[in-house]
Amino acid sequence: MHKSRSFHLFRWFSVLAIFAGVGLLIFQLITYSRLRATYPPGMTIAGLEVGGLDRQTVAQRLLEYYSVPIELQYGENLIQLPPSTIGFNLDFESMLAAADVMRTQKPYWSGFWDYLWGAPFTGSDVPLQATFSEARLRTYLRDEISPRYDKPALSALPAAGATSFEAGQAGTALDEDGAVRLIDTTIRSTSRINKVNLPLKRALPPRPTRQNVELLIKRYLETSGFDGLTGFYMLDLQTLEETNFIFYQGKDFPTHPDLAFTAASVIKIPIMIAIFRRVGDTPNEEVTNLMKKMIIESGNAPADWLMQQIINKDRGPLEVSNDMTTLGLTDTFMAGYFAPGSPLLKKIETPGNTRTDVTTKPDPYNQTTPSEIGTLMGDLYQCAEVSGGALIAAYGGHITQKKCQTMIDYLTQNAMPSLIKAGTPDGTKIAHKHGWVSDNYGVINVIQDAGIVYTPGGNYVLAIFLHHPQQLVWDPSSKIISELSRIVYNYYNLPQSQ
Repeated sequence: MHKSRSFHLFRWFSVLAIFAGVGLLIFQLITYSRLRATYPPGMTIAGLEVGGLDRQTVAQRLLEYYSVPIELQYGENLIQLPPSTIGFNLDFESMLAAADVMRTQKPYWSGFWDYLWGAPFTGSDVPLQATFSEARLRTYLRDEISPRYDKPALSALPAAGATSFEAGQAGTALDEDGAVRLIDTTIRSTSRINKVNLPLKRALPPRPTRQNVELLIKRYLETSGFDGLTGFYMLDLQTLEETNFIFYQGKDFPTHPDLAFTAASVIKIPIMIAIFRRVGDTPNEEVTNLMKKMIIESGNAPADWLMQQIINKDRGPLEVSNDMTTLGLTDTFMAGYFAPGSPLLKKIETPGNTRTDVTTKPDPYNQTTPSEIGTLMGDLYQCAEVSGGALIAAYGGHITQKKCQTMIDYLTQNAMPSLIKAGTPDGTKIAHKHGWVSDNYGVINVIQDAGIVYTPGGNYVLAIFLHHPQQLVWDPSSKIISELSRIVYNYYNLPQSQ
């Protein structure tokens, strides 16, 4: 009887143990199923801890996590940039799908077995997948940031009562490309260090306009007391922009056509080009010596000899004129030799010498205009520097880069210390030819200088012609050309801003 009762107790205990085990198993299955429906501990999505969270909660937290504005630091200014402004968009579906694959990659029962034995889950990270509009970001930077916070540079301006310019002021500008790169990196960072120090660049002061130069020159002419006529031409050899004016007693005159002046010794530049067109790259010693005497020493006799012997004995000056016409320079000509008593070979009328509104009463033997001789110097520069320009185009292989470099070398040996050269610092390279015209009594009424000026701030052509119907006194007149040259040099070589 005692044994039977013990057996029944053991059997009931066994049944209870089985039910308890089954219940525990069911409980564990339910618990595991619930855990399997959420993301496991240790998992991160785009840097966000998601262990124990379901899909909907994760999506909401990711949205909150990546909706925090980015702080843009521009100098002392702090700007809030909401990601939505630049079209930032999280790819929830792709990230959650990748997380689901990681969550369910182990078979159910295998995962349940590991769960029962307490095997830890090795967390995985799902990388951020998101896009934004670079175009919208650039538009935001250009329309909202730069106009509001950039500090524009201030241009240099003419100094009051002087021939110089006051230094401009540098500014600051947003480095747009650098800012885009930094914001791109920050908005995609899972660390959510959401502050960007916007990169800035120094904005250099712009060069004053050419109109400023023209105004400064005319203001100087008015205050200097000069009551003669000024023909002015400037060619920027970097941009090929021109400044050309005729100014007489406070009044501007048209430059189309430009005004004809007696060319005097400046005409030796066209003569030199015409001669080099007809000789080889290495002229003989006699031609070379006479060429130097013509250009460097401004000799008239060497010029006549070269035109007679190299160009044409009877029509040398007219052939020089024809060469200039080929280049489109219809106001630049020679109609006779330099030697006193030489006959006028041809009366030449041009747009520049037939004007009725203003005149310099130019010599019928040789004439040019500031713009034409300046254009010719620009052509010579292009030929020497890049083997291009009108000289090579018009004359083909008869004018070469080597010849042009030789011609410029001759012009740089002009040792005249006044005029354009006096308006530049010592050591400035200038390839130029000057001249003046006086009557039988030594009265000067035309002074001119035309050349190429090489400077650290840019190279340029300058042609300045002065005329007075009665007399030009050398010292004050040459100083005027020097001061105009100084204004132009200072325009190209502005004082540095602090």
